This record gives sequence, C-alpha cells and structure tokens, in this order.
Amino acid sequence: MNAPRTVVVVGHGMVSHRFVEALRARDGGGEWRVVVFGEEADAAYDRVGLTSYVGEWDRSALALSGNDYAGDDLVDVRLGSRIAAIDRAAKTVTTESGETTSYDALVLATGSYAFVPPVPGHDLPGCHVYRTLDDLDAIRADANAAVDRSDGAVGIVVGGGLLGLEAANALRTLGLRPRVVEVNPRLMPQQVDSGGGEHLARMIADLGIDISLSSGTTEIAAAEHGLAVTLKDESVIDAAVVVFAAGVRPRDELARDAGIVVGERGGVITDLSCVTSDPAVYAIGEVAAIEGRCYGLVGPGYASAEVVADRLLGGDAQFPGADMSTKLKLLGVDVASFGDAHGTTEGALDVVVSDPIGGTYAKLVLSDDASTLLGGVLVGDASQYGVLRPLVGSSLPGDPVSLIAPSSGDSPGIGVGALPDAAQICSCNDVTKGTLCAAIADGSCTVAELKGCTGAGTSCGSCVPLLSQLLEAEGVSVSKSLCEHFSQSRAELFELVQASGIRTFSGLIERFGSGTGCDICKPTVASILASTSSDHILEGEQASLQDSNDHFLANIQRNGTYSVVPRMPGGDVTAEQLIVIGEIARDFGLYTKITGGQRIDMFGATVDQLPLIWRRLVDAGMESGQAYGKSLRTVKSCVGSDWCRYGQQDSVQMAIDLELRYRGLRSPHKIKMGVSGCARECAEARGKDVGVIATETGWNLYVGGNGGMTPKHAQLLAGDLDRETLIKYVDRFLMYYIRTADRLQRTAPWVEALDGGMDRLRAVVIDDALGLNADFEATVERHVDGYGCEWKGVLDDPDKLARFVSFVNAPGAPDPTVEFGEKNGRKVPVLMGTPAFPARKPSLTAQEA
Repeated sequence: MNAPRTVVVVGHGMVSHRFVEALRARDGGGEWRVVVFGEEADAAYDRVGLTSYVGEWDRSALALSGNDYAGDDLVDVRLGSRIAAIDRAAKTVTTESGETTSYDALVLATGSYAFVPPVPGHDLPGCHVYRTLDDLDAIRADANAAVDRSDGAVGIVVGGGLLGLEAANALRTLGLRPRVVEVNPRLMPQQVDSGGGEHLARMIADLGIDISLSSGTTEIAAAEHGLAVTLKDESVIDAAVVVFAAGVRPRDELARDAGIVVGERGGVITDLSCVTSDPAVYAIGEVAAIEGRCYGLVGPGYASAEVVADRLLGGDAQFPGADMSTKLKLLGVDVASFGDAHGTTEGALDVVVSDPIGGTYAKLVLSDDASTLLGGVLVGDASQYGVLRPLVGSSLPGDPVSLIAPSSGDSPGIGVGALPDAAQICSCNDVTKGTLCAAIADGSCTVAELKGCTGAGTSCGSCVPLLSQLLEAEGVSVSKSLCEHFSQSRAELFELVQASGIRTFSGLIERFGSGTGCDICKPTVASILASTSSDHILEGEQASLQDSNDHFLANIQRNGTYSVVPRMPGGDVTAEQLIVIGEIARDFGLYTKITGGQRIDMFGATVDQLPLIWRRLVDAGMESGQAYGKSLRTVKSCVGSDWCRYGQQDSVQMAIDLELRYRGLRSPHKIKMGVSGCARECAEARGKDVGVIATETGWNLYVGGNGGMTPKHAQLLAGDLDRETLIKYVDRFLMYYIRTADRLQRTAPWVEALDGGMDRLRAVVIDDALGLNADFEATVERHVDGYGCEWKGVLDDPDKLARFVSFVNAPGAPDPTVEFGEKNGRKVPVLMGTPAFPARKPSLTAQEA
C-alpha cells in the first residue's frame, strides 16, 4: 500500500473542522494524512455561539464534537502554532517557531480578522475586538475591574451589526451599560431595511442599550479610570472599555505573501472548485473569494469544505452557491432576512406589515408581477422564516399579506407542507425537503432520527422547528400515550392525579384507563403518586407497582444480589459512619467501591440481608441514599472555601443543603446535582441535571446536564444568585420538570424538547410565565416537611419487613444462582454457566510509572 499523501490545513476553526471530518469520512482507503495548524490554543469551537461563552466561561462548552480526532492516526492537530510562510516551490509551510512541514495539497482556512477603524487611540489598553475566546476573557477582565470601581460604567461598541449587538449583550451581562455606535442610519444594515431597522432600534433601546446612529468614533484617549471616547458629533463619553465590532476582513496575508492571487477587496481568489491560482492550494471559508466573492456565513463555508474534500479524492464537486439568509435572536428579539431583502431587483415590489405596538415588522419583496417571492425581512416575529425562505424564487402559495400578518385562528400562515421537494430546509448543511421526506419514508420518525441521518438541524439549529412540522405534515404522528392502558401522556396523568385526588393505581386506571396495567404504566403511576405525597412507596397497593429496584429499595446486580448505598450528603461522612460501613462490608462479605457521586457502594447483599444491613446503618445515623430510585441520587461537591485556596463559596454546605432538601423527591428519571466552589469546576457541576458554581458574589445555576448515550453540558439558567433565590429557582425547575417531562426522560432532552428551550425555561422559572411558581415552591416545602427515610420506614413496619424474607434466598435457603469469584484480589459476581470476568490490566508499579 502506498504511503498517504499529506494535506496541510492552515487554521482550525469551524470550516477547517468540517473539512477534516468530511475528508476522513470519505477517505476509506487512507489516501490522505491531515496536518492541521491552529493559531489559537483551543481546538475548533463554535464561533457562531461565541456570545454564549459570556457568563459561563467554559471553553469546553463551545468545543465542536470530535475536534481532537481521538484515535485517528491520520490526523495531526498542532495548536498554538501560527504559519508564518508558504514556500510554493518546495511545497512547505513554516511556523513562526521555524518548524517546516511538507504538503502535497494545502488548504487555507485562515478565516477573517476583526476590522479596527484607524481611529486615534484604537490601540490603547481597554480597547478590544470581539472575535475569539481570548478576546472575551480580556473584555471580561477590564469590565470586572470597572464594575468593581463604580456602578453604571459604560462600555462602547463600535459597530451596530450582528456582531456589535452580540458584543453589547455581552457587556450588559458583564454589568456595564452598553452604548452602540453605528455609522449607518440603522442597526444591522446588511440584514434589515430602514423600516425593520427602526423597529429593531426601538426594541433594543427598550432593553437598556443606548444607540448612536449615523455616528462614529473620532478619537479615543486615556482617562483617569478608563477611556474618553469622542463621537462624530464631538460629544465625549467616559467608557470602561471599547469593543470594535465593525466587520471582518479575510486573513489572506499568507497567500498574498506567497504570490497567490487575492481579490482587490481581499480574499483568496478561487474558482468553483475552491482551487486558487496555485493548483496545489485550496481556500475555504471566510478567506475564500469564490469567483471573487467572500461569504461570511458558516453555511457557505461548510459547502466549500465539502467541495475540497471531494476534489482531493478525485471528485468533481463545485461550489453550489450560497444562501445568505440569516435568522437570529438578538437580546431576545427575533431578526431574519432572506433573498433580496433590500429589493434591489429591478421592478421589485414591497409588501409591508408594520405593527409598532405589537413590536413586529415584516416585509416581502416580490417580482414586478407580484407572483414570485424574491426575499423578505422579519423583525420581532420570525416564526414564518422557516417556510418563507425556501420559497424564494417560487410562486407564493397565497396572498402575500396573509403570509406575514400576525397569525390568528383565521390566518395561521403557511406550513412546511406547502414547500416543494427542492426547497432547502437546512441551509447550513444543504438539506432539502425531498431529502427529509425520503428519510421519513425510510423510517425516520423523530426529529432526532432526522438530524442523525440527514445532518439537518445540527449546525445553527434554526430549522429544527421545521423538522417537527414536516413529520406532522408527512402524517407521522408520535403518540403521547403512556402505554396501551392509558391514552394520556405522563404529564397529563400527573395533572389528573392532582386534579382528581385519586391515590391508587386501581382507582386511576378504572376512571381514566383500561385493562389491568403493565410494567410501563405501573411504575410511572407509582412515581407520580410518590411525587405528589409523602406516603411510603411500599405502602398498601403502591408496593405492587414498583419495579425490581424500588420493590426491594436496592439496585439489583447482574448476579441477582443487591447493592447498598447509604446517603452521604455532599460527600460528607463521619469517621464513626465509615467504621460502621467497613464493619458491615466485612461481616457480610460485601465488595465496596467509592462511587462517582462521592458515596460508598456495597455490593453482594442478598434480599434477606438487606434489613440486617440497613438496621446497622440507620442505627449509625445514616439513611437511604435512594440509589435505586428515579429520584435525587447525589449532590457532588468539591471541598470549597473551607479547605481550597481557590474556593469562593462554601460548596460543601450548599451541596448538603440541596441534597437534604430534595432527597427522596421522585421524578421521571434519576437526578444528579453538583456544587463547585469556583470556576475550576472540581465537582463537574455542568455535567449534572442541576449544577451550581460559586462566583465572587453568589452562585451560577446551570440545568439540563446529563450523562448517558449523548452527554450534555448543563446550560446557564441564571447567574450571581444569592442562596435564597438559587433554592427557589431549583425548586421551580425540578417541579416544572417533574410535572411535564415524559416517562424516563432526563432533564437534558426535556429542556431540548421545550417549545422555546432555555428561553421558555427562564420565562417559567424566573418570570413565572405559568403563574405556578408559588405552587411549585409550596409543593417542595410539603415534600421537605413530609420526608422520611424509606428504609427506616421498612424497619419500623413488620408488614413491610415480611417482603424481605419470603423468597428463595431467604435465610437457610440461599439463592443457588448467586456465585462469587475473584479478580485482581477483589470479590466479583459470577453468573452460573458463564466464565469468570476477565481481569483488567494491572496498575503500573511505581517503577514502571
């Protein structure tokens, strides 16, 4: 087999990552070895979502999936390594440190740099651009210093486009009062027209952001506590920071110095195959001027990456053109533009519906005979963007005014079913309606399945609502029925239990269901009943509803034995309790292990031993850790401010308080929490359903992080909260989840499935959009007041105890299927008829290490 050829990629941003992924996915024969040089210290991350870094300050949250190419020997990523020169004759690139690498093909993916107007003083301390994670860290440092000095510090943003408004939002989040200075007479001049700009400016100003239009910055000077910024009208503003967001320019200096042809206005000139004037050199993304035009959106960048990957493997792909449409939510305001948004086509007609009171503006641009849609602008309400954008160049399916008028029962607008098969639903990944319909015909019946097999909705995500609409339009109805015995969903059953007051499964199924029930509805109803009262889960009829774990208040293991997990709030445990655990493990021959949730798990107990073990644990002051239940499992913590020199708050006490508050709270799935005492995140709080991270002034609250098949980082719900507010928000979040989630749905997919996602969640939890927050809090208080240890309840009740001796492995009759073996000196379970477990590789000795 021939040695692979080498393709060098300069730059490791979103488009570069897409190119590497596309090439490696198609190059089954290993024709190419990829060497990637990234100037930043971070591997490819979501630069489109850069503003989400503000407030969370977690670089890993923006990392693109698979950006380290782990396990792929044909990809070599070199971060923090800037290419200084290209030698086209020798086919080499050289880094600033003098490292030289040869290439057979070179891909320039250097992107763009932030343009800084040549204003006197633009390079003073306190002046920044808004382009990278490092830029945002620098802005944060200056903003924090300014806020510490005084309230009401001003941050100026030069530029009122998309990036400028995102920068203004970031400054507002950091505690500054933003002022946007835009040279044009309207905000976002590239995307919206004058009418849309007026609406946008009004709504942005209502959010507390000052705006100076038809203005500019003429001078920046150092001042006693920051900067003195002189505007075009000669007014002077004292500012803490100045952020330049006045546009970007292609980073084409490498190509220019190497003699590769660049455009008059910048950018590396390529043809439709993305080949430059040197046939061994390609350009993709923002640096590429494809047939003379640079595209500043991720969708066209991805398309160029796919073209080059295909070309390197002998294909003939060409750049398909670009959809420059955009749909954004800026500071909570919807903004969208598509097609010929400014009506530059000769004879174009405008149809405008403006509602300044309702805060919406919509314009459609039509051909001169009013039959063809050319483009449009939407501000305030962009709900129709998904179906209007794919219709550009097509005949309108109805009266244009009705398509953009505020929706009502009589005028619901058009749906995705009206679109032709050629309509592009996902512009980022070039997925048409026809492709999606074919996937549905092949058996894809959920949004997740459509995303997985077509790639639609996996980049910016703006088309995801259309995927749901398309499933419905194609006749795919996903039943909400819990099972064949209940036509209601879990959330509907929860409401029925609350409204009817029925406290038994038999009563509920008799009134609202049919049949005798099954292993789906019985434990689900048992969970709902437990969530709405403090009755013991083995009380009366409820006992027969529980699954195998809840039935015996222990996790059943693969060999038929059970595990015992006492609660250790926040990982806190006394020496006496540790001694009792050790004695129990010794006396009953149990295997012990420290869990990932800072508890001690004891494995190998038979059913009849469980009461004996728990009696000793309860007598030692311990209680059930509910490791068996769909309820709160653990609240992990670091050592916090008590011991750690970096700790900003008492994370241990907060973890104990949370665990004791929510212990035993039954839910649709298990819940895990974490509390970190500082941003170093030693408790890994952002991998939990509820994560709390200390700040200098309070606590940041994150929700919706889960493990499982598709791990998710928790998202910031609110920041810098005091203890009382934090607990109120957690109460509300948990009760909203418990009332509305589907059976066995963890918090991460539940948040994703909410109509409006995190925005909706914030509206409910923080703004009380449902008017239920007082009820949510009262429900939690009733749970706290009525809580009792489930194992203590068993030990105090002879009837409940009886269930632990009436089985084949009761005293005198051990279960014949239970066997134990050894592995590396440890006791392990062995199933009858199966070989002993293979031993793991022994740990390295000190000498080997």
